Order: sequence, then C-alpha cells, then structure tokens
Amino acid sequence: MLFYVLLLLSFLIITTWGAFDIRLNYFTKAICKGNSRHKKNIAITFDDGPHEKTPEILDVLMKYNAKATFFCIGKQIEKHPEILKRILNEGHNIGNHSYSHPKWNGFFSTQKIVSEIDQTNALVSQVVNKKVKLFRPPFGVTNPNIARAVAKTNKIVIGWNIRSLDTVIESENSISNRIKNRVKPGGIILLHDTSAKTVLVLEQLLLFLQSEGYQTVTIEELLEISAYEN
Repeated sequence: MLFYVLLLLSFLIITTWGAFDIRLNYFTKAICKGNSRHKKNIAITFDDGPHEKTPEILDVLMKYNAKATFFCIGKQIEKHPEILKRILNEGHNIGNHSYSHPKWNGFFSTQKIVSEIDQTNALVSQVVNKKVKLFRPPFGVTNPNIARAVAKTNKIVIGWNIRSLDTVIESENSISNRIKNRVKPGGIILLHDTSAKTVLVLEQLLLFLQSEGYQTVTIEELLEISAYEN
C-alpha cells in the first residue's frame, strides 16, 4: 500500500513540476533556447504588453540597436494598438500571450484556450496585418488542454532559459545580476515591459551584453524560424 501511495505522490510531483516548468517539455514542446553555442546571439523577450511603459522599453532598445520579441496580451493590444504598430515597425517580433492572461488559464478547456489564442491572433492581424505563429502560455504553464490548443492553432511555443523574476524582485541590481550570471550564447531571457524598474534593468543588461560581445536578436533570428505565417 505504501508503495502505491509513494508512486502516486511521485506522479503528482512530477506532473506538477512539468506543468509549471516550461523547459521540461512535459506536456508540449517548447523552445527555450537557441542551438548556437559559438555565435554570441541572445534573445530578450517581454511579456504582458503592450503597456504604457513599452515605449520606454522601445526607446532603450533603439538606443542600443537591439532587437527583441514581445509576447502580447489581446486586451492590451485593444488599449494600445499604436504601440503594437511601433513594435513591428522598429523590427521586433510579436508573439501571442493569450487574450486575457487569466490566472486560472491552467484550468481552462481546450476550446477556451483556443479562443484566447484566436482572439489575440485576430487583433494582431487587424492592427498590423500579421498572422502570429509564436505563442507563450500565461505564466509558462502547460497541461494537456494547452497542448491540444497549441496543436489546433498550429503555434510554436516559446519558453525561456533565463528567468529574470522582474515581477517579484524589487532591486534592479539584483535582477540584473541574476540575468548576467545566467547569460550564455543562444539564451532566451524573460522580462516584462510593464514597469519602470524593467526599463532600468534593460539598459544595464544591454550595456553588459555589448561589453561581452553579444548581439541581441529576435526569436525569429535566434531560432532561424518565421515568426509569422506567409
């Protein structure tokens, strides 16, 4: 009896870990880093915009001639369509980050998740005439329903291997140091374009990356894939 209890507990622990750690590819394939170990390319990604702070993020990126990828929430696109246009016009990638970024996304049906993805795709298409292929699930959570929704909508799931924790850590220096200590060629960095703190972190990070000889590129360039449907 104890054996079966331990087996069940092990299964629950592994499944929970698999749901919350996108890098494990437990439920669906997620690309969390590039293959190049020799070319010093790295991708910075931003979740949860477009936001009032996104133009400041874009200003910093332009200052350092850096490119990034923005995983956008549909409701935020409705509020800031002009910022979405600017993101694309300045050479950055746009990805899908659901319509409402619900806290309970992990409990939604497949059809509800498909609807969240489709709504945001429709908005991006309406505003900038692009059909988005890249998707990042809210909070990086995956499960069988999300996996089925990804397959039905034919999306490429993009994760990360450098998590900044910029929504949790208050100190800008602590966030910067956390990222710097994990930087390697082919890395995908997760940030959020929703706070003044991240604007300051970004400038510190880009200065560091330049000093180390890195080129900051889009997901499309890092992974050599198309971010949009033809």
